[in-house]
Amino acid sequence: MAEFAWEARSKTGELRKGTMEAEDAAGVTARLKGQQLNPTKIKKKIDLNISIGSGVTGKDLVTFTRLFATMIDAGLPIVQCLDILQGQTENKAFAKVLRDVKGSVEQGATFSDSLRRHEKVFDPLYCNLVQAGEIGGILDTILNRLANYYEKNMKLIRQVKGAMVYPSAVLVVFCAVLGVLLGFVIPSFKTIFKDLGSADDLPGITQFVISVSEAFIHNLPFIVVGGIVGAAVVAYTYKRPQTRRIYHIVFLRLPILGPVIRKVAVARFTRTLGTLLSSGVPILDALDIVAKTAGNMVIEAAIMNARTRISEGQNMAGPLAESNVFPPMVVQMIGVGEQTGALDAMLNKIADFYEDEVDVAVGSLTSLIEPAMMVSIGGTVGTVLIAMYLPIFSLAGKIKAD
Repeated sequence: MAEFAWEARSKTGELRKGTMEAEDAAGVTARLKGQQLNPTKIKKKIDLNISIGSGVTGKDLVTFTRLFATMIDAGLPIVQCLDILQGQTENKAFAKVLRDVKGSVEQGATFSDSLRRHEKVFDPLYCNLVQAGEIGGILDTILNRLANYYEKNMKLIRQVKGAMVYPSAVLVVFCAVLGVLLGFVIPSFKTIFKDLGSADDLPGITQFVISVSEAFIHNLPFIVVGGIVGAAVVAYTYKRPQTRRIYHIVFLRLPILGPVIRKVAVARFTRTLGTLLSSGVPILDALDIVAKTAGNMVIEAAIMNARTRISEGQNMAGPLAESNVFPPMVVQMIGVGEQTGALDAMLNKIADFYEDEVDVAVGSLTSLIEPAMMVSIGGTVGTVLIAMYLPIFSLAGKIKAD
């Protein structure tokens, strides 16, 4: 939907000006005539703002969904809800999206179809659940479920990201300290040893550390360029589906991080599918949506294989077990849910369990990484200090003996 600047005259001949969002100029003309105005000039505004991504955060979406559900439950019309919320939000990008959604609804489109116009903000899961709520007349209930889902999903993401903040910061500090030691400190000691005439009679560990420092200084341009090229190659290959699948296989097989990634994937899969099924979305459509939000091509392939087998008349547990991606306990509980006809409730129970498992696993990972990194940093710095001071102690001993 584009934005148009317009000029029009009222019945009394008064000139009025303003802006309006519409599909085209004809839409602006129709709305102005509906307001008893005679348009004299309509011009499409050129948007010079360049934005990356939607500009809408998960918190914005959750707040909007929760407030919208409350207003719908109170009996307010959808257009009035959108008008109130777009005026209250502090995020200008989100306010613009809501204005567009409101304009689309006013022109006769359904709320779910209006949301689909902004796929970067409202993903297929959101739009399909809203559509199910519109059809079933339970839009307020669906919106509350969506708010709960996104809140739990955000919590899951925060847990993983939060666990990585401290190790990442320590790693950056370690690299900076190591660079200073190799680039400045060790060469200074080398000059001191040369001035004292002991450069040819250094301990083996000192010679080794100095050699590493010299190699680092001489090859620094190649190290920097190699790092940049390596990062570019990884970024390029990760964008290609064929090679991205290899990365995802490796991620799942990592010794310590792999199990955490698998548990996060299981929690997201079961929570998303459970929410969709409990809201009345057909299982084939639900699996298609879940596969697109899996975040891992190996898991996505397993889900799509299960979808194909279900469309052929089979159950879900069998194909999931054959994929060797999902833990046996998860597959068994899904099988029980299918047999009892309470698959959505079983999936939500699995999600609750694995979200707690992720919490425990992330805590264990953090407690394992932190001491390992501290020992590595302390060992490296200690080795350099010992290597540099050994010749000084040796020289001091010789002077004392003389």
